[in-house]
Amino acid sequence: MTARPRPGFPARLDRSAVPARPGQKLPAAEGPRPLPAPPKRQQAHGVGLDSQAVRMRMVSKLAEQGITDTRVLQAMGAIERHRFVDSALANQAYEDTSLPIGLGQTISKPGVVSRMAELLLGGRPDKLGRVLEIGTGCGYQAAVLSLLASEVYSIERLRGLHEKARDNLRPLRLPNVHLLFGDGMAGFPEGAPYAAIIAAAGGGAVPQAWIDQLAVGGRLVAPVASASGAQQALMVIDRTAQGLRQTVLEAVHFVPLKSGIA
Repeated sequence: MTARPRPGFPARLDRSAVPARPGQKLPAAEGPRPLPAPPKRQQAHGVGLDSQAVRMRMVSKLAEQGITDTRVLQAMGAIERHRFVDSALANQAYEDTSLPIGLGQTISKPGVVSRMAELLLGGRPDKLGRVLEIGTGCGYQAAVLSLLASEVYSIERLRGLHEKARDNLRPLRLPNVHLLFGDGMAGFPEGAPYAAIIAAAGGGAVPQAWIDQLAVGGRLVAPVASASGAQQALMVIDRTAQGLRQTVLEAVHFVPLKSGIA
């Protein structure tokens, strides 16, 4: 069977990356790699948000909340969250709270980002392969995932946020992160199959397109709303050779999942 050609994007691609395929053994985890130093920014109101000590205090709190995967904790400590929020909110960047990023959307709280990343890894000793993120937002979660996966394809339906994420991520020069503008409900079949899929918005059900694009042995983590729509819970879907296995976990609160582009 002829291998499917790699999709092309406006963004620069890492042509040396090897896509994950069903049944393929992924390379051993190397741990989060050092990030290139982004341009210097002023400290926010003297708090010193560029200091690693500020992020390490956040990481310590995440560990106290039950995050145990050291790769996730290292990734959360490596990515500077204050660079992904408006300067007026920078002093709250390392609190465990969601923050507005414009267009009615939010950046997820660090506790939720780390929890979902840990669920995606599922205790596996190796690095994730190709990951699809539904809902780029400001780009923060994509940056975290870039340290845990060989490739991250992130799709955003709101052009304003897609452009904001591109601006936020450009200084980090992450060659394994590919930003897409489009309808996340449809996923991105050109890059399938995915070793993992993660969603930053919740609907009444997981779209079938996401299931179809998940590799055998892959895992999907997404918020799913109750029948009334009043509550959401994290759902984990594992695709095995025998079929799908679903697990419903704790209550969460995400923006609603919508179709189309704007």
